[in-house]
Amino acid sequence: MKKGETMWQELRVELERRGEEIVSNLLIELGAQGVAIEDTADYLDKEDLFGEIVPEKEQSDLITIIAYYPENLAVEDIKIALLARLDEVSDFVDPSTIHLEDQALEEEDWADNWKKYYEPARITHALTIVPSWTDYEATAGEKVIRLDPGMAFGTGTHPTTKMSLFALEQVLRGGERVLDVGTGSGVLSIASSLLGAGEVHAYDLDEVAVRVAEENIALNAHTDNITVKAGDLLRGVELEADVIVANILADILVHLTEDAYRLLKDEGYLIMSGIIATKWEMVRTAAETAGFFLETQMIQGEWNAAIFKKTREVSGVIGG
Repeated sequence: MKKGETMWQELRVELERRGEEIVSNLLIELGAQGVAIEDTADYLDKEDLFGEIVPEKEQSDLITIIAYYPENLAVEDIKIALLARLDEVSDFVDPSTIHLEDQALEEEDWADNWKKYYEPARITHALTIVPSWTDYEATAGEKVIRLDPGMAFGTGTHPTTKMSLFALEQVLRGGERVLDVGTGSGVLSIASSLLGAGEVHAYDLDEVAVRVAEENIALNAHTDNITVKAGDLLRGVELEADVIVANILADILVHLTEDAYRLLKDEGYLIMSGIIATKWEMVRTAAETAGFFLETQMIQGEWNAAIFKKTREVSGVIGG
């Protein structure tokens, strides 16, 4: 290893597909500087993806999450902590199915390894997410979000993020004030700006996510209307909003519904995603107790997302 070169540690976690989001988040919380997903389902029904020949893959119900840690962190301690945390979420992830492997990497290996899992992806009719290091020519009407996920989880390709982007496309008409709670990589804030929001205020409890979101925003033109701050959900926020979006775990979502109702204007929208199927009723109840009506429910696999509305005119909404 050259003098001054950083060593990295790669932790590979093989598990059932349904645990992808939860385990990825846990690995980030335990200090991962980035995660990548190996999933054979990514190769289904794809041909000549961006000019490349897509290899045939034997399909499996298992995926592998690759997490990268700096050399100053003890991977063995991380493994122990991960397994302990998995016991707390055993309803969603069976710890007995988890297989862990680790190896040391040099700086160059780390850069090459994680970037190979990340390529341009058309997410909605209008929105395409493109790695910051990739040359990409947009077609007419296509809005390109350039991202370097860095240390924040959320590249836009997970079902929870996709559904959040679909929801933003449905509700934004232009000029709105949007609050993005738990912004992560900043993808939903950037999308809101590109879809015509007048101003966007993004919050994340993690200072690393705040920095990464700011860096990603800087990669995209015409996003000067986005501000990013450290914040614990919507606590202490006093900005009135037209749209609030939050793509975080269900157990956290239920703690923001009352503040969201307080801050939203009449006829405003609350978009919530990251809701595993078994937690859907809990989140719906929390939102409706706060005063919201369910307008749209989206389901992809075991994940749910929803658009709730603050309105007195309840005809046309599911809960009305």
